[in-house]
Amino acid sequence: MGSSNDIAFDKSFALPAGQVEEVAPGVRRLLCDNPSPFTWKGTVSYILGRGRVAIVDPGPDDPAHVAALLDAVRGETVTHILVTHTHRDHSPAAAVVKAATGALTVAEGPHRAARALGLGEGPRLDAANDLDFVPDIRLADRDTLETGGFVVEAIATPGHTANHLAFALRGTGILLSGDHVMAWATSVVAPPDGAMSDYMASLHKLARREEAVYLPGHGGAVRDAPGFVAQYIRHREGREASILGRLRKGAADIPTLVRAIYIGLDPRLTGAAGLSVLAHLEDLVARGVVATDGPPAVDGVYRLAA
Repeated sequence: MGSSNDIAFDKSFALPAGQVEEVAPGVRRLLCDNPSPFTWKGTVSYILGRGRVAIVDPGPDDPAHVAALLDAVRGETVTHILVTHTHRDHSPAAAVVKAATGALTVAEGPHRAARALGLGEGPRLDAANDLDFVPDIRLADRDTLETGGFVVEAIATPGHTANHLAFALRGTGILLSGDHVMAWATSVVAPPDGAMSDYMASLHKLARREEAVYLPGHGGAVRDAPGFVAQYIRHREGREASILGRLRKGAADIPTLVRAIYIGLDPRLTGAAGLSVLAHLEDLVARGVVATDGPPAVDGVYRLAA
């Protein structure tokens, strides 16, 4: 989310919505027509294998996209529906595809907040969360599932959501990265559904892995993935440094910090930028670097810790 000069984003993605394309051996992709500032051109669903197949991130409850997905696998048997995380642009279609195919749903677990909620606080992006999804099969970190002709390894990557999984296709050098790492933009980390400390730990975890190509939930493939993840990490460290730089001039609230840090921001993204700054501040307060009165809150005032 947001532009950033320190990441070599790749915004070349010409796949038309509804058109099936083989993006790697045994991996097809299909774009849902749900563009927005957060989804970019839309959600990308993946089909693993031929004959007996798995669908990854079936997308929103969008009848046209579900019809295109089912059309793409006509004559094939869908055994599993894998879900990277429970945002409404990724998981709701799982129920419809399951009803049509009898496939088993697979994910880390149902949606949950990344931390305890404060007084009067609900999951902030409630409209974005799929609270109905409960997987048939729950995968924990490093669990494997044989499906679609691949051995799929679940990589727990909390941060964007608490239940976010990436899926490594063993022996291929490919990782399905969901919304954790994308080629076109950075990921939104919005408390209380997401947590910056978790997100950074997950980035460092991926940076140690060997997969060279990531297939994300939005936009095109990430090439030289370990190098790109290193840019993502430096970008977040830079955001943190910018927050601390502004606080050195005196206490500030989140709108002040957003104006100081996000120059030329799309106004539609101001709220999300504020939540991203809050995610950084939660982490900085937990580490004792920044202070505020009471628990970190979106309307709080922040200062450097003495």
